[in-house]
Amino acid sequence: MGSTSRWTRLDNHVLEAAIALAMLLVGLFGALFPVLGATGPLPPTDTREVQLNAPAILPGTAPADPVALRGTHDAVLIFTDPSFADRLLLALPTLAGNLLLMAALSILLRVGRTFRDGDFFVPANAPRLFAIAAIVTSSGLVVPLADMITTDLLVSGTEVAQSIRTVFEFEFPLLLGLLIAAAAMAFRNGIRPRTDTEGLV
Repeated sequence: MGSTSRWTRLDNHVLEAAIALAMLLVGLFGALFPVLGATGPLPPTDTREVQLNAPAILPGTAPADPVALRGTHDAVLIFTDPSFADRLLLALPTLAGNLLLMAALSILLRVGRTFRDGDFFVPANAPRLFAIAAIVTSSGLVVPLADMITTDLLVSGTEVAQSIRTVFEFEFPLLLGLLIAAAAMAFRNGIRPRTDTEGLV
């Protein structure tokens, strides 16, 4: 028996269309464009925000230098002519984060499709919510880790390497993932009595 009666077919179509549009935009601007920038057809990303050990007059800031820095504690790493490896390393953190986001949206779309009958409390949605929580949580770890590793690789062997402080910092998705996991646990506990009752009928 459906738990809601106000959820209409139009509501469901709007929800599914919104999630599908979000997937399309993330895939286009967050995955395809960075890949095309790394491989060459599109202008590549040639900068990376970094942190410095201390404010200083930095080496390698002449316009002709291949790698330069601008800033004080927070700076911008600039590549005047990035190689393919440089472009790939620059795009990798963004690409990883957006691929994880697309995976979460694809699961969310499956959750949305279960609303077609006006019933939000479908048992199959509990593990899907846990999967979304795991993806969002992992993005809060994977993206900063990828940023730290790729930054270290990008500056390795350059004159600015000693001035840059490569750090690992947790990002907001980590907290958001934990909140989604808590909501998924509450959802699972909420539907358990209903599932047990249906099993007795």
